[in-house]
Amino acid sequence: MAEINLTTEVAGRVCAISTVEGANVTNGDDILFVEAMKMEIPVSTSAAGKIKSILVAIDDPVVEGQVVAILET
Repeated sequence: MAEINLTTEVAGRVCAISTVEGANVTNGDDILFVEAMKMEIPVSTSAAGKIKSILVAIDDPVVEGQVVAILET
């Protein structure tokens, strides 16, 4: 199986995680949200597959381009 690294587009703080490891997802599903400048920015899947791992927790700080989850396709 191929793995895809899911990354943040902005720096901020993880404010919500809307999936769990092992969950099946479709292309475009929001898996977590990063709070930046009082806005919640989603991190979405770029393909259908299964969430292999989530690498962050609620309230963790993240930087732009940080890998936050791994998707198996």
